[in-house]
Amino acid sequence: MVDQKQQKHLLIIEDDKGYREFSLENSIYSLGRHQKCDIRLFSQFVSRVHATLVRRLRGDGSYYYQIVDGDLTGKTSANGLLINGRKLKAHELANNDEILFAPQVRAVYYVVTPDSNQAEPIDELDITLTSDNMIDDPEELDSLDYKN
Repeated sequence: MVDQKQQKHLLIIEDDKGYREFSLENSIYSLGRHQKCDIRLFSQFVSRVHATLVRRLRGDGSYYYQIVDGDLTGKTSANGLLINGRKLKAHELANNDEILFAPQVRAVYYVVTPDSNQAEPIDELDITLTSDNMIDDPEELDSLDYKN
């Protein structure tokens, strides 16, 4: 059985406000541009309530999130959902699934478990120019000539 406390569900949103990370812990989330949505999506092309995330339990005790177009009353969004390149009304999310809500508005779903040997989501703004292991001998730095 999977330890629920160690499993982490993340949703990384990219929209007009930039990149934001949401740790998913609740059983239901509304996503859209309306100010009362649990996860706000900032774009004029997103519906007021564009989608809903619903937590679902598996037989082994682990859980996942299902995304549904629109709200839970059946009112769908104007543009729909494009998930991994396919237009869908609902989808059981799996690790690395990409959801496109509108032009320039997307999300990526991650499931991180301690034993998955999975890297954390990539921060595209994090740039490492050098690494200590690139040079065998630290004293070698002193002997480098940086003049042209």
